[in-house]
Amino acid sequence: MSFFNFRKIFKIVSEKKKKQYEHVRRDEDPEEIWEIIGELGDGAFGKVFKAQNKQTGILAAAKVIDTKTEEELEDYMVEIDILASCDHENIVKLLDAFYFQSKLWILIEFCAGGAMDAVMLELERPLTEPQIRVVCKQTLQALVYLHENKIIHRDLKAGNILLTLDGRVKLADFGVSARNTKTLQRRDSFIGTPYWMAPEVVMCETSKDRPYDYKADIWSLGVTLIELAQVEPPNHEMNPMRVLLKIAKADPPTLMQPSRWSPEFTDFLKRCLDKNVDNRWGAARLLQHSFVSTVTDSKPLRELIAEAKAEVTEEIEEHKEEEEEEE
Repeated sequence: MSFFNFRKIFKIVSEKKKKQYEHVRRDEDPEEIWEIIGELGDGAFGKVFKAQNKQTGILAAAKVIDTKTEEELEDYMVEIDILASCDHENIVKLLDAFYFQSKLWILIEFCAGGAMDAVMLELERPLTEPQIRVVCKQTLQALVYLHENKIIHRDLKAGNILLTLDGRVKLADFGVSARNTKTLQRRDSFIGTPYWMAPEVVMCETSKDRPYDYKADIWSLGVTLIELAQVEPPNHEMNPMRVLLKIAKADPPTLMQPSRWSPEFTDFLKRCLDKNVDNRWGAARLLQHSFVSTVTDSKPLRELIAEAKAEVTEEIEEHKEEEEEEE
């Protein structure tokens, strides 16, 4: 047998041996189980649809990603495995996953309140401090769970904090998250979204001997809280590459008008946005801070969601009236 024939046979055998993943159904058509009932958005990876289980009626957000090769498919397994292993009320649940006709479907629970950044965009205003406190406490609860399970989220921002109609926060998008089984949970890979990135994550790009750990998420939380208070993250008007330089070299960001906010809020931010990682508080300690320790009810968030939904309804009605007038 010639070498080329051997290579051809080896290739055919290899293609037949498709790798099986614990949480992904291969060669099953997801649309036999889930019906697409709307589009929620799109990103660099593909589209996100609203889907409904044909048997149970359960709603899901279906992320559909073109994955042409096994290597590309494997890139998404960390996200799927993390979602499948997480069981916490403040983290989105994985409902299903499929690989069918070169497309990866990741179906997570549907959060009807939407993402925090979209809510602010809809209302054209930032959150109030009572609303920020509730978001902060529930996000911290998710971070405590993740960090105890040696998971670094690495992309915490308002766009990845989802809301349910009953005022519950759900942390989402584990596409760049990392699971580290080593005790210290330190990483040396440069990843995340520039504006929310911790200084030590920026520095690890230039110096691999300066790794970072779960406290990178705490810095991102601090930046996210400023985003919720001001609609945009600090330095949002700057070019992303210049922002990276500023994060590494400049003092930590602060609220533009600190006098508008409580001393507890400004102190909480100081604990999150400490450039000295050893001095930066961890998630469990931050839960004891007076900014969040007194939060017992999600009513401020339920009111926020009701207001946002009313705004959407009003816009739909106005649009209908305009169409009727044109006719």
